[in-house]
Amino acid sequence: MEPRLQAHYREKARPVLQEQFSFSNPHQIPRVDKVVLNVGVGEASRDRKLVDSVADELGAITGQKPVITKARKSISNFQLREGMPVGASVTLRRARMWEFLDRFISVTVPRIRDFRGLNTRAFDGRGNYTMGIREQIIFPEVDYDRVKSIHGMNITVVTSTNKDDEAYALLRQLGFPFRGEVPVLIGA
Repeated sequence: MEPRLQAHYREKARPVLQEQFSFSNPHQIPRVDKVVLNVGVGEASRDRKLVDSVADELGAITGQKPVITKARKSISNFQLREGMPVGASVTLRRARMWEFLDRFISVTVPRIRDFRGLNTRAFDGRGNYTMGIREQIIFPEVDYDRVKSIHGMNITVVTSTNKDDEAYALLRQLGFPFRGEVPVLIGA
């Protein structure tokens, strides 16, 4: 079964993007390649179980086992040794990516406290969009009673285009609620 957001992209967003940018070849139409969730845990050197709880929460949010990231260098000021766990990350592709984006746009983003829209200046100049989340408890998959500590995360949406305006148009068509705009309703 095809995810709902993927069907929306195929049926509605692709034709709009092709017309908007006058693409002659359908392979020129931008698409989402992957979504990367990354959590850095600064207190990991003092509490080793914190990285495990972060990894469990990321696994619950994404439905995929996260990779524990380790320190590449020893830094004495941070009491950090080479090879110590310092965070966790997950890369989502294909159906899991579309399911996550659908849940993120329609369920999680409206739960952000004092939300006024996603920042339109968070593109990196190469067509990728990165947003920072301050609290992981906005995800409905996270059980608030089992949370050891509140932490943030970075979510990066990697697109096939290298132009920010094309990536912006793609994310708008997928329903990302950017500041000062009325979002595109999926399924309408």
